[in-house]
This record gives sequence, structure tokens and C-alpha cells, in this order.
Amino acid sequence: MSHDLFLPAEVVELRARARASVARHVAPVAREIGSREESADSFPWGAFRGLASDGLFGIPFNGSAHPMLGVCTVAEEIAYESSSLAGVYDGQCILVPATLAHATPAVRERLIPALTNGEQAFAFATTEPETSSDLTASRLSTWADETEDGFVVNGRKRWITNSVVAGWVSILVRAGRDGERAHMLLIDLTSPGVRIGTPDLKMGHRGQITADIVLDDVRVPRENLLGAPGRGMAVALSALVRGRIGIGAAGVGVAQAALDLAVHRLQTREVFGRPLGAMQHWQFQMAQRATELECARGLYQKAAMLLDQGDATAEPEAAMAKAYGTRLANDLVREAIQIHGAIGFARQVGETGESVRLEEMYRDAKILEIFEGANELQQWIVARRLLGRDITG
Repeated sequence: MSHDLFLPAEVVELRARARASVARHVAPVAREIGSREESADSFPWGAFRGLASDGLFGIPFNGSAHPMLGVCTVAEEIAYESSSLAGVYDGQCILVPATLAHATPAVRERLIPALTNGEQAFAFATTEPETSSDLTASRLSTWADETEDGFVVNGRKRWITNSVVAGWVSILVRAGRDGERAHMLLIDLTSPGVRIGTPDLKMGHRGQITADIVLDDVRVPRENLLGAPGRGMAVALSALVRGRIGIGAAGVGVAQAALDLAVHRLQTREVFGRPLGAMQHWQFQMAQRATELECARGLYQKAAMLLDQGDATAEPEAAMAKAYGTRLANDLVREAIQIHGAIGFARQVGETGESVRLEEMYRDAKILEIFEGANELQQWIVARRLLGRDITG
């Protein structure tokens, strides 16, 4: 029922290209990605590099007039088949490019080709064991001491996407062990003193492999400073605003997949001699969810277009898109399971091998409400704009 009525022609064309690329590279392996246990060897390099080979990693750098809207549209298409791979794409093509915008021309020239062609995975690191949504400098326990030619970094980052396979990480660190400001640095993960932890074993998003990054006297050249000294928080928050729109778009992709599965079941499953969809409860419920899905898609598209137009005030729209789209994904997957009954709850029917992937989607959907800033934080961001910081804090 969705129509890209107001989207620029280049983005409409990009959606078609992304959908074809996802069908080639992601759909055939999506169920395997969603079910296998996390390890360095299980990273989905084939799908990752397949998307890159079709030009989908180059969108932030190819001179498009709509780079943010473009990458979010691709994220929605990927998430329709694999929410966890959409999370990988969000890091590679939204979070990291937003930080590389603050790199020196020499650093950009050296690293961007490896990012866009999928040769290397990149990581973005702000979260620590004791802080995630609250990224004020005084909360950070990873710090960088300044030296004559750069920095020496110590500390630990947690839940870092792609860390087990990444070549580089954009990392937020405190400026000095007791500093009141933060730097954003680019660190070569092959540097002496870097240790990547064991992959985390998660409920879902198993293709989005995460692990700790431990740093012990890691030397970072001054040219790897991203942005101005002490302005790392601004760089990180700019990236996170963009990342939230991307996750909102991924939520829309998951929600659309769940709606499509639910509608098919309602049309084909007979109960008491008539289709399950003949029950008015489900008619009204699906009509409401379809309406909400259109709203969620419009929210992320509006937020992305504001950023593409240079509007620095898109933070509340990004928060709305993230919170609304990801809540809807969870609601729709849960209802799709209810509509399917036992087969929706099952990973696979033993006798026949049947599976409708909803168990995987349910495990995957929950994290969308948590990472890139928990949805409660997003509501606070909107309330802060409505009521003013003097009231909300």
C-alpha cells in the first residue's frame, strides 16, 4: 500500500536497486545469519560485500543530494530481510561516515575506499560497561592522555558492532583521565595495545556481532583526531542523531515484513469455515497497523530530508522516528505471532521443516528499542523541545 509519492526520483530508483541487491545477497542467507551463534567466523562477509559491490556503501560519499534519505531507504530494505544486517549497515554507512566527515582530507582519502567497497568493516564506539545513553565526559572511563605527537588511550568500550572484524573504530574518549571534555579519535584496531573481546552471545541480532574493545596504552597519531580537540561529544551526537533515523528506518522494514506475513496468514488460514481475516478484530487491527506504518515511514523520511537540507534542528524528528518506528516493529511482530499461533512461536516444525521466521524477528526487534539511545531517552528529547530544558533538565 505504500507509495514513495514525495521522494526524489534518485531515491525511488535507489529503493528499487537496494531491493534487488537485498534479494541477491541478503535474502538467501538471512535465516542462517539470524540463527547461528555469534563468532568472528560467523560475520556475514558475503552479504556485506555483496551490498557494497552494488554501490550501497558509497551513498554517503557519492555526491548525492539526498545521502541521509538514501542510506535510510537502504536500511529499511535490508531490515525487511535481516534486521541484524541493517544494524551492521547503520554502523558502516551512517555512524562511521558521520565521524569521517570530521577527518583530515588525507585520512578520508586513505580510508573511505576501503569502507565503500566493503574491503574493511568499520566500528563506532561510545558505550562503556557503566555508561551508554549518558555520554557526558565525566561518565566516560576510557580516556586519552595528550602527547607531543598525539594521544595515548586506555579503557574499555562495550557492545561495539563489527569490533571482531573491523579494521578501524571511531571512538569517544575522555580528554585526560579527569578531564571535563571528550575527544573523538580514529583508532587502527591492529595497533599495539588493542584487544578485542570474545563476541557477545545475544538473544537476537546475531549477525550484528558485538564485543568489547580493550585499550592499553594505545598510541594514536594526532592526525586521527576527528573534529576539534575537546569537541568529541558534538561529533558523537551528530552521528547518533543520524544513526537513530537509520534505526527508525530499520524498524519500518521489520514492521513491513511482519505486516506482510500477518496479512498473508489472515488471507489463507481458515478458522471455523472462513478465513481468519474475516474476523473484524483483525481487520481493524491490521488497518490501524498499516496506518501506523505509513506514519513511521513518513517520520524517518522527514527527519532524513531535514538533515539532507542542512537543518541542524532535526534531533526531535530523529527521536520521534526512532521511538515510533521501533515500537511499531515490536508491536507488529508480536501481533503477527499471535495471528500465526503455534507456528509463529516455533523456530521450525519438526515433522515438516516449516518456519515463518517470526521467532527470529521477535528476538531481533527488541534491541531496536534499546540501542542508539533507548526509546525512553528519545521521548525525553522530544519533551525537552516541547517544554524547554529549564523544566525537563
